[in-house]
Amino acid sequence: MNFCAKEREHMSIFYPEGFLTGRAENRAAMASISALREAMLKGTVLEARAVKCDREHNLHISLGCMDGVIPRDEGAVGIAGGEVRDIALISRVGKPVQFTVTGIRRTEAGRYEAVLSRRLAQEKCAAEYLAFLSPGDVITAVVSHMESFAAFCDIGAGVTALLPIDSISVSRIPHPGTRFFAGQQIRAAVRLRDEKGRIVLTHKELLGTWEENAARFQVGETVPGVIRSVESYGVFVELTPNLAGLAEYDGRYTAGEACAVYIKNIIPDRMKLKLIIVDAGTDKPADMPMEYFFKGDHMDRFIYSPPGSKRVIETVFAPEAHIAN
Repeated sequence: MNFCAKEREHMSIFYPEGFLTGRAENRAAMASISALREAMLKGTVLEARAVKCDREHNLHISLGCMDGVIPRDEGAVGIAGGEVRDIALISRVGKPVQFTVTGIRRTEAGRYEAVLSRRLAQEKCAAEYLAFLSPGDVITAVVSHMESFAAFCDIGAGVTALLPIDSISVSRIPHPGTRFFAGQQIRAAVRLRDEKGRIVLTHKELLGTWEENAARFQVGETVPGVIRSVESYGVFVELTPNLAGLAEYDGRYTAGEACAVYIKNIIPDRMKLKLIIVDAGTDKPADMPMEYFFKGDHMDRFIYSPPGSKRVIETVFAPEAHIAN
């Protein structure tokens, strides 16, 4: 389903977990029992830190004016049906979680306790925010965890989206952990929805074109890089996340090594950088800084290759790539 601009004007904005904790309105809603009751009546999504996961896998939350509990089945969409494993709850201990208040009760000890639902907050996020996203929309995400094939990102209230490894950067990397760390805030573009209705992200289109990245360098300079692969025909060296060059084959080098390279030639029409490795393997590779060249909130297409290039590399964010839940 695609939404027109008028419908999108009424779209609510939800944020990854960790974004609301310090906000004045979030603190005010949990400052007293009366404020918490008002938030319950309005269905406001709030955020606080999980302090414990008990033996029944209920999450205990410190609200300030009182304690709260998220029953296991309310801990996330899919927990009750077994589609999501309980590790999704256990791993939230010590971290902020988002929720709505579903009730306020007295405990056996006579204290007030809030009953909370993270599941309802996620369903609200899905209905009022994620359902309105279309291919090409650029959003804020937080890397939650990584596997060899992808990074998983919180795109709102703990709802997870998939960022495949080949969509992280133009320069190929062996693992998402090469580029990201858990808890890192990033920007990403919506690519499509998969057959399960899960949003799939892409990231490389925001890191600049070949021309924008190559403009950082000049022939005759010696600059740092990281060896990404060693092939029979040459050694690929990454200079930025969206730019790599080729040096002559040398069997002494291995992927993952830091190096210094001399820039011998820059050939835009072939998207080529000819490099000479000056030194390698003496230090651990430094973190490759990421620069987001695209600053907007939507892109229809991205052309990586420079004008006049013999090969055109582009991404088209087609509306038909959006598959409704």
